[in-house]
Amino acid sequence: MAKKKFYFNPETVDYEEIQITFSLRLRQILLHTLSGILLGVAFFFLFVSVVKSPKEKELTMQKNKMEGQYKALEGQMKEFQGILADLQERDDNLYRVVFQADPIPYQSRHAASGNMDYYNELMKMTNSQIVVRTTQKLNELKKQLYVQSKSYDEIVKLAQSREDLLKCIPAIQPVANKDLKRVASGWGYRYDPIYHTRRFHEGMDFTAPTGTDIFTTGNGTISEAGWQQGYGNCVKVDHGFGYESFYAHMSEIKVSVGQSVTRGEIIGLVGSTGKSTGPHLHYEVHYKGQVMNPQNYYFLDLTPEEYDRMIQLSQNAGQTFD
Repeated sequence: MAKKKFYFNPETVDYEEIQITFSLRLRQILLHTLSGILLGVAFFFLFVSVVKSPKEKELTMQKNKMEGQYKALEGQMKEFQGILADLQERDDNLYRVVFQADPIPYQSRHAASGNMDYYNELMKMTNSQIVVRTTQKLNELKKQLYVQSKSYDEIVKLAQSREDLLKCIPAIQPVANKDLKRVASGWGYRYDPIYHTRRFHEGMDFTAPTGTDIFTTGNGTISEAGWQQGYGNCVKVDHGFGYESFYAHMSEIKVSVGQSVTRGEIIGLVGSTGKSTGPHLHYEVHYKGQVMNPQNYYFLDLTPEEYDRMIQLSQNAGQTFD
């Protein structure tokens, strides 16, 4: 039996029984049903938004892992960029200075790389900012590594060329002269014993007995070997890199044109042929067609003290032998 419900009627000042009609009962049922539906829908969406499915959990874990990997990759690239910057600094300020090469322009090292359309496509991806940022850094790093690799290829070639230059440059005395007693006359204006006037002497004279060995002062190829007016028997060596050396007044020539020679190899013997007043070697150094002072090229043959002594002797203002 259903319980009766009453309500207080202020007009009659008495409690009266509530009469529940069919329509009121229907409204109550509909209200409770609608409330239940709304509450169920609310709980459903709350569950969907808060409680993830196993697939969603797996995707979330993969996403977090990928973000962590990207961040780790960014950290590694930053470290590599620091190492590369150090290599670039050494390249421009050490290696290229040593080998007298121009530094690589900043624009060449840091030129923009990558296709903008490609980056625009990446912007459509999830987590696009970190993907684009990492891709840009990676492309920039690849570009700089390529430029640096080409630079080191050039440095290696310069080093090899410099090694060849050091072997070829005329850098020793042309006769055995450790005690420096054979320096007779040096570069500059000297008294000519033949013409009895002051003339410019384009080389150095070394006194030595006839038949003393004459050495080539650097690696090279014999470009001239024979008799020349005034110089008698003489030899010219082409050392490459713009350098040539010239040896005159020989008593005997021991090489021929086109022959390859190495530093210290005997190319002839001291004599007094041509315009000469006694046995000696007249020696010259040429660089790019210009006659140079030979005393500046004995750096592989003399100590600093011996070199100073050589300069003093070569400045002898006396007469030449030719």
